[in-house]
Amino acid sequence: MTAPKRKSFFLIVILGMLSAIGPFSIDMYLPGFPAIAKSLETTVAEVTLSLSSFFIGISAGQFLYGPLLDRFGRKKPLYAGLSLYVIASACCIFARSVEVLIVLRFFQALGGCAGMVAARAMVRDLFDVSENAKVFSLLMLVVGVSPIIAPTLGGTVASTLGWRYIFAILTAIAIIILTAVHFALPESRRPDSNFSLKPGPIVSGFLSVLKEPQFFTYAFTGAIASAGLYAYIAGSPYVFMELFHTTERQYGWIFAIVALGLIGSSQLNSVLLRTYKSEQIIRIALFLQTATGLALLLGSWTGQLGLFSTIFFCFLFLCCQGCVFPNTSALSLAPFSRNAGTASALLGGIQMCIGALTSASVGWLSNKTAVPMSGVMAACAFTALCILLTGRRIIRYQARKTAAEAESIDEIGLS
Repeated sequence: MTAPKRKSFFLIVILGMLSAIGPFSIDMYLPGFPAIAKSLETTVAEVTLSLSSFFIGISAGQFLYGPLLDRFGRKKPLYAGLSLYVIASACCIFARSVEVLIVLRFFQALGGCAGMVAARAMVRDLFDVSENAKVFSLLMLVVGVSPIIAPTLGGTVASTLGWRYIFAILTAIAIIILTAVHFALPESRRPDSNFSLKPGPIVSGFLSVLKEPQFFTYAFTGAIASAGLYAYIAGSPYVFMELFHTTERQYGWIFAIVALGLIGSSQLNSVLLRTYKSEQIIRIALFLQTATGLALLLGSWTGQLGLFSTIFFCFLFLCCQGCVFPNTSALSLAPFSRNAGTASALLGGIQMCIGALTSASVGWLSNKTAVPMSGVMAACAFTALCILLTGRRIIRYQARKTAAEAESIDEIGLS
């Protein structure tokens, strides 16, 4: 491996670790839900609110870190966020009520999302735009290790040492990442005093990003498609452990097997990009994801799906997601360079806001069947497909309009 390739490899690993903080914090404690509920003398449904508070913290935090990353550079806000994550994770170890855990999970997310926003912005800073989709696919490889290792590790830790040790491990992991950021991650953007932190300019900056047709088309397409994944995360503990009566350890293995679909397809995406455009891959993947979601919903509604068939359809659904996420992320951020932090924050904020609403809706719709989970998954895939098809028309219309205006100006100049 040459020096430049070795450098890129380590950069991608560190950026992947930063991106994986949120998913790892979610996936690792999912198998511990029954143990947490028993320990804190509450219900699994109440414990699920700590997942919703985590999503809310990630959503709110990303809007905060975007302007900070553009104003102070990438690393200073990153240090602050990771430090907050370490403190909140350590406090979770000693939580004595579900209400305290819910609040601490909010602050844990508020700190951890700094890594997620910074990682996306630094991909845009450090790599050429034409390589962004491939880099995001490689990040998915690192991030994808989370749903394989985390639930299995979390289930083992919860059943042998107790659920509090899950948060001890998360604290240690965050300290390791913080050390790697300090010693091995370069500052990819200098502080820019021209970026104001006053509410007015910040809101104007977000609005200017949101007005870009390419951004809102692919940001909302990717966010709503990803919301299907969050519906699976929120609903799968109940579906597999309560309806199909799997153990914590078995659930961890199921989660890991399903996650292999996400990892494998994200790497297949890198190969497909050699032949096909990102837009083509997204469209086909969403058609397949919609069909899979509808099949899962129909099977759940009629009661025809057993344990293994449910796992199979969830596997296929996440396979499609592995081709949607890298491409929508790259296309969303492509129009931006100077304000990549703001664009990254808005992208992540949209994803997590929709994800928080989706995960909560699975709980609200709970009827002691798999229908709420599968129904929300199917609805997310179908809605994302509709947004993509509509948004592409808007982008093409805007491109024709811009070309016509440029031609008109040229004619005036020649006359």
